[in-house]
Amino acid sequence: MRTEKSGKKMKRVVIVICDGLRADMVGPEYTPNLVRIAEAGVHCRNHTGVFPSTTRTTAASIATGCLPKTNGLQGNAVALDHGEGYKVYSVGPPDFRDKFYDAKGRTLKVPTMSERVKDAGGAVIYANASPGAGIFLDPDGFGHMIHRDVAFGPDRMTLEPHGAGHDAAGDAALTQRFIDEILHDRRPALSLMWMCEPDHTQHSVALGSPAHIDVVRAADAQAGRVFDNIRSDIDSGDVLFMVASDHGHETILEVIDLEEILIEAGLKAAPGSSDVAIAPQGLSATIYLSDDAKDRRDRIADVLRSDRRIGGVYVGDEMRELGLDPDDGIDIVAVGLSSDDAGEGGLPGAGYAFQGDLKIANNVGCGQHGGLGKYEQSPFLICAGTGFTPGDDITDKTSAIDIAPTAMRHLGLAADDMDGKALQR
Repeated sequence: MRTEKSGKKMKRVVIVICDGLRADMVGPEYTPNLVRIAEAGVHCRNHTGVFPSTTRTTAASIATGCLPKTNGLQGNAVALDHGEGYKVYSVGPPDFRDKFYDAKGRTLKVPTMSERVKDAGGAVIYANASPGAGIFLDPDGFGHMIHRDVAFGPDRMTLEPHGAGHDAAGDAALTQRFIDEILHDRRPALSLMWMCEPDHTQHSVALGSPAHIDVVRAADAQAGRVFDNIRSDIDSGDVLFMVASDHGHETILEVIDLEEILIEAGLKAAPGSSDVAIAPQGLSATIYLSDDAKDRRDRIADVLRSDRRIGGVYVGDEMRELGLDPDDGIDIVAVGLSSDDAGEGGLPGAGYAFQGDLKIANNVGCGQHGGLGKYEQSPFLICAGTGFTPGDDITDKTSAIDIAPTAMRHLGLAADDMDGKALQR
């Protein structure tokens, strides 16, 4: 069912996310479509992400316009206590949302864009990253969220998943459905498509390699297809189009197993023990201490600071400068040392990755993110539509949390309670 009334056009926002596409890849050689979109709009030249620079964390921040400390999702993996002590969970699986709700009594602490537009044209999200990333764009089911593994409508009514593959071909198939079903048929107030590439491939290839370049070009092609199908509505002022990434990638130099280090130091009881729960975030890690282990905090921090591969250790209120809330469970944050060293594929940016209680995929010599490295913290953002002068650049600092307030301004909805601010036009 179309959301527009007959004979009357409604303001709409269309957002496309190219997962993991770092800003220095945006240019005529690899992303000609993004370049021509920028020529029709504005390019944010000093754009940043949130910490941790992970997809699921950033999905919640894009959805809410708020930092993790405000919205309540503070990692790609988090430790939860269901009454038997801390256990580390990945946010990625479809059932994580319910585990999170059971432990916290809530999902996100603040409204998402889907909630804000539920009575003003609605929201439809097509997602192809992890299920958790899609779910936390609208965890309480105010709109429609369609993923290859899970899908729901308002009030979390179960729907059919989209069924596209988790690769560039799947992104292409999803884009066609997005164009046909959402852009040309339903036309909700908010339409958001989140591709899995180039992030999915970057985790298993050298950055700058032919395989990496191929998926960058593939994501660029899909963004161009969406733009071409709404160009007339952008020019007329009806549609605000934003195309962006959530984070970049850097090359893994080495993997640090924090669980092994702390057990050997006598500061964690055993693998998977609940006294010290270590949640790996890729190029960083968050550490949760049980009440009985709180007095170990400074000793753990000292051990981590003595490791030359760890570039930063944050405890207590120091975490607030990272955009995290130390009163919501996390006691210590460790961030891998980063450098401008080039990987085998020739792209600069390298750092140290982490393992914890949960063992995640870390491929030395391939891409990863989750820390504070310059390139992983440099996603891109391009906006085209009313008020954005074609061909201009925004050189002031912008952030992933600015996407939601910019969208709400276009739709005429309030967003004064967000951490982010609507982009200056």
